[in-house]
Amino acid sequence: LMSAGEVLALYESTRARCFEAAEDADKRPRLTALKDVMAPLAPYTPDKVRAEATRADYGQRRLDVFGSEAALPENLPPRHLAIQINQGLHELFCKYPDTLLFGEDVAQKGGVYTVTKGLHKAFGPRRVFNTLLDETMILGMAQGFANMGMLPIPEIEYLAYLHNAIDQVRGEACSLQFFSNDQYRNPMLIRIAGLGYQKGFGGHFHNDNSIAAIRDIPGLVVGCPSRGDDAAMMLRTLAALSKVDGRVCVFLEPIALYMTKDLYEPGDGQWLFPYPAPEQALELGQGRVYGEGNDDLVVFTYGNGVPMALRAARAIEAAQSWKVRLVDLRWLVPLNAAYIAGQARGARRIIVLYEGRHSAGVG
Repeated sequence: LMSAGEVLALYESTRARCFEAAEDADKRPRLTALKDVMAPLAPYTPDKVRAEATRADYGQRRLDVFGSEAALPENLPPRHLAIQINQGLHELFCKYPDTLLFGEDVAQKGGVYTVTKGLHKAFGPRRVFNTLLDETMILGMAQGFANMGMLPIPEIEYLAYLHNAIDQVRGEACSLQFFSNDQYRNPMLIRIAGLGYQKGFGGHFHNDNSIAAIRDIPGLVVGCPSRGDDAAMMLRTLAALSKVDGRVCVFLEPIALYMTKDLYEPGDGQWLFPYPAPEQALELGQGRVYGEGNDDLVVFTYGNGVPMALRAARAIEAAQSWKVRLVDLRWLVPLNAAYIAGQARGARRIIVLYEGRHSAGVG
């Protein structure tokens, strides 16, 4: 036991240490410019990210995993979204030995929609494993792995499941780099399956597909593909953002498009695309344009809205003779305002097509 004098001495020495630390902190340079304050919130070094995203020096590892040159994804026939996300994840595991993937049912089962099929077998239970049905734990564990220098890829099984755990992203993961002035980072690539997908499926706990909450998180990057080749290239960019700049990224996967193969008619195969070579990646903020140069009507959309709008555009062109241009935004956070303004300039009519509530939506 400590005597009264020892307790008081400990108290006084602790107080002296605190004042000494405060005086030392007070002498340090202050952040006086907005750019200095904001710098650690959303760091982005495009040249370094581009170089990392297109780095393809892991060819032998890809051959080992896929089995042969002929079995490499880029040498296979065009495939749909779910397959190309799966191939892209296999590729990231080849490229980054510190990659982990975990979530509900992602291991032996391969996920609810088989998007993670084969990863557990190829890379083992140390790198691909199931978790409890607890999104707070999943995202909290991702932060721990990230702090250890790994690249975690946690999966949130449905977008609706995110809302009860979103402070792990908003209040913890995305704020660490900012509040520590970039002394600490917890990079991660969060996969979330969501958006409208199946009539009559489940209640609100499966179907609350609002993206407003994730679009409002400072420092977060959100990408949403509508087709397989874009998904593969976006995964490379998101992983590079995490590795190079320490960013927390969300990959929002449209469930309704996972298995979609056709665009206009059953069997047309127009929503199947070749897998892009490893040297190909997408710039953050770069959209995809269909009908370049058409100005009668310009439609801005993303995800499920892309094939839907393409079908509508065909009908409009037949009925009204309007030439329609469609812009797939692909990146929802941050929105590339300059790119959007450039696409809107000169348009006779503009439609912003998005699913979700009118308030706080992309529109």
